[in-house]
Order: sequence, then structure tokens, then C-alpha cells
Amino acid sequence: MSDLKLDVAAPESPAPAAAKPGGAHPAWRLALPVVFLLLAWILVLYRETALAMVNIWVRSETFTHGFVVPPIAAWLVWRQRGRLALLAPSTAPWCLPALVLVGLFWLLGELAAVNAVTQLALVATLVLAAVAVLGTAVGRNIGFPLLFLFFAVPVGEFLMPTLMEWTANFTVLALRATGIPVFREGLHFVIPSGSWSVVEACSGVRYLIASLMVGTLFAYLNYNTPGKRLVFVVVSALVPIVANWLRAYIIVMLGHLSGNKLAAGVDHLIYGWLFFGVVIMAMFWIGGRWSDPPLAPAAESKPAGTAPGGAARNPLVVVAVFILVALPLTAQFFLESRERAAPPDLSSLAGAGSAAWVPEGGAPAWHPAYEGPAAEFAQRYRKGEATAGIYVAYYRDQDYRHKLISSTNALVKSNDPAWRQVSTGTARTTDAAGNTLEVGTAQLRHREGGLAEGGGLAVWHWFWINGYVTNNEILAKAYTAISRLLGRGDDSALIVVFADGLPPQGGKSVVESLVQAAWPDLAARLLRVREQR
Repeated sequence: MSDLKLDVAAPESPAPAAAKPGGAHPAWRLALPVVFLLLAWILVLYRETALAMVNIWVRSETFTHGFVVPPIAAWLVWRQRGRLALLAPSTAPWCLPALVLVGLFWLLGELAAVNAVTQLALVATLVLAAVAVLGTAVGRNIGFPLLFLFFAVPVGEFLMPTLMEWTANFTVLALRATGIPVFREGLHFVIPSGSWSVVEACSGVRYLIASLMVGTLFAYLNYNTPGKRLVFVVVSALVPIVANWLRAYIIVMLGHLSGNKLAAGVDHLIYGWLFFGVVIMAMFWIGGRWSDPPLAPAAESKPAGTAPGGAARNPLVVVAVFILVALPLTAQFFLESRERAAPPDLSSLAGAGSAAWVPEGGAPAWHPAYEGPAAEFAQRYRKGEATAGIYVAYYRDQDYRHKLISSTNALVKSNDPAWRQVSTGTARTTDAAGNTLEVGTAQLRHREGGLAEGGGLAVWHWFWINGYVTNNEILAKAYTAISRLLGRGDDSALIVVFADGLPPQGGKSVVESLVQAAWPDLAARLLRVREQR
């Protein structure tokens, strides 16, 4: 009889429960509500900056894409949810000094009334606050979606003058290469079939910004290596610039060959967008041929550790973030509560001048297109047979609707019915007090009589900021912000001196003579106006 044995295995101790595939780290239960509350807190505090950004999206076709940037960024984060769930969110104290610097950046932008600066600072604050609460590891995994939010900031119009100049240069060069004679003056040119102007809509800045945003997203989604991504982003910036040059040339040629029946009015813009769309689609089609295969998803593993993490890991960091984001607004309120002053009185400027240059009655017939000054001064002067004019636009207690440096302020607007600006430059002179003065220069042409004839003005212009003098808009904004930060107010002025004249010499000698004689006295009188605030 055989022996029967029944082997019974000894009971094993129960194994620890494995993490469910895709299960989130428990720290997210606290971290997510905290980060959403913090972002809401920032948007409520800086609602005026956020609403200003949205208003630009609404009114400017160049920046309409801003509406889709936040949803795209949110979708990009959602794509990473599986990987993010396995990470333990933890605070990042290194973000605190960065938040202080960004807050100062916002304050300076607010004091100088620069939309782009305050809006960039707002987005940077949102990004840093999220990383501060969720930690560096999480921030690294959602770095691109966070940085993509900066495309929502409506910035880039500062490129418009340069892009307009490049477009005019290429169009004129291409027309001449085609055998068409061209007479050019500034951004305006005449061909046998008619006259053309390169205006703001012809700059191509909206094509550039749209292409750069979409191209950056395409590179992120289709390429895995930084090198290929960078190359495509550079291409997406260069292609719309060259495409806009070709677009401008083609439109002029269509008008020329059709007797100005084609590519006029609305057709001008429609043909431009169709051409741009074809070029961009071709760029993406070519770029898609080098797309990388999707990376294999990382193997899911059990979350490391079960510590609470997130906001509970270091609540002091979270509290500090809530406090730090509110400090710039507190500083702004304190500074503005001490600044309000009476409107400036420029009557004392009427006596500015010298024995050689005698003020004449009546204001000059022309003045710059600067909007919303607190006070204005305009005076004609005579020296023998020479006549010239001085114009001062004085700004005080500036805000976003009434400020010296603005994209809407110009010597001459592109749609001015009487004048057009045909050249710009810089000049340097020494006034009667021995001070060196650097100024911006411009040549204006009266529209009557066409480009080749008619009256003109030689113009010198510069900015006066609480006693500082510059012809650079960026420095003028910086001086204004620093002056307000130091509690000296924001008194600023545009100074323009002009005289009749045509190229090549124009009225330069007349303008320079009046500047040398009158500026020291005028500068002293402006300081007295500022001291009476």
C-alpha cells in the first residue's frame, strides 16, 4: 500500500496591495484644490491686467489666437495625466524669490503703463505659483504647457515698423527686377499703374505670430529631440516673413496687370490670407514628413512613498505664495495714493526762446498725433525770414488711456489725410548751454501734389521725463517707472521742433538753430512746471 502524502503549503503573509494602474498619488487630493484656489486668487487680484489682455484679443485680429491658448495648454496638461498621477507633488521654495522679481516686474510695468510688461508678469506669476505648489518634478513634466501660456500675451507689435520696412524693400526690389519702374519715398511708392503704401496690415506681424505659435505646438507634438524642434520653430518664424514679402509683391503685380481691378479693397486681404494659408499648410506638410514616431508610454509603477506631499509637505511655502502675489498691488496702491496732482499749467512756456527767435501769434498748422495729454503747448517762431514751430505734449498721472509712449501715438498716423512720414533718423546737436542733445528726426510730406512734389516738414523730436532727456521709447518708459517708484511722479513730455523744408537738406538747419537757442530755456521752464505739481 503506497503512502499517500498531502502537501499543504504553509499560509503566506498577505502581500501589500499594489497600486492600481494609473492610480494617483494621494498627495494630489490636497495639491489640486490648493493650486486651483491659488490660480483663482491671482486672477482675481490681477483681474484688470487679465481683462486688458482679453480686450486686446477681442479688438485685434493679430491676437485673436489668445482665446485658444489656455484651452490648448490645459489639453496638453491633460495628455500627461497618467504620468503626473504617479508623481508626488511637493512644494518648490526656489520659486519664492522668482515671484518677488516677477512682482517687481509687474509693478514697474504698471507704473509705466506698459500692457505687455504687466501681462507677461501675470502669466509668469501663474506659472511660478503652480510650480511652487506642485513642485519641480511636476513642473518639469508640464513645462511646455506652462510656457505655451506666454503665447496668450498680446506682444509683438513692436516688430511692425521693421517688418513694414523689410516688406517695402523687397517689394520695390522685386518690382524693379521685373522691369517695372518705381519711385519710392519711405513706405510709399509709385509705379506706372498707380501708387501703393505699406501700412500696418502689410507688415505681416499677424502671420508671424500665428505661424510661430502653431509651429511651436507642431514641433512639440511631432518631434522628440530638442534640435529638430528648434529648427522647425525657426523655420516657422522665417517662412511667414518671406511669404509676406511674396504676398505683397504678388498683390501689387495683380493690381498692376489687371489695371487695379484685382487685389484692391477687401480682395487685398482675402488674397493675402489665402496665400498665407497655402504657404503654412505646405510648411506643415513638409515638416510632417520628418515627424518622429510617438514615444512609448513609460511603464506605470507604484507611486513612490505615501507621504502627504503637496501643500501639506510645506504649508509655509503655500502661505508665502499667497502673500507674495499680493505685495505688488499693495505697493501700487501706496504709490498712487501719494501721486495725484493738479493738471499742469504750460502758460509759462510761451516765453521760451531767445533774442534771435521771436514768438509769433497763432499756433502751427501741424502737430503730432499724440492722444490724451494733460496739457499742450504750440508756438510759432520767426528769425528773419526763417519760421519754425515748437510743440509740447505734457503728460501727468498717466494711465493706460492717457500715456506718453503708446502704440497709438505717432508723429503722423498711416491714415492721416494730409501728411505722410517719408523718412526717419537720428541727429545730435549741442545747445546754447553746451549740453549734447540726441533727437529723433523725420521728414514729412504733404499729400497734396503726390510724392514727387508738394510741401514738407523737417521734424526733430525727443522725450523729457522729469528732467531726463532721451529719444528712445524704452528708456523713456524705464525712466517713468523708476521715477514713480522713487515717489517723484510721472511728469513727461514730447518735445517736437519743426520747420518747412524738403529733402535733401530740408529745414534741418532751421530746426537745429531753434533747438540750440530755445531748448535750455524750455527745459528749465518744464522743470518749474514739474515742481508745481
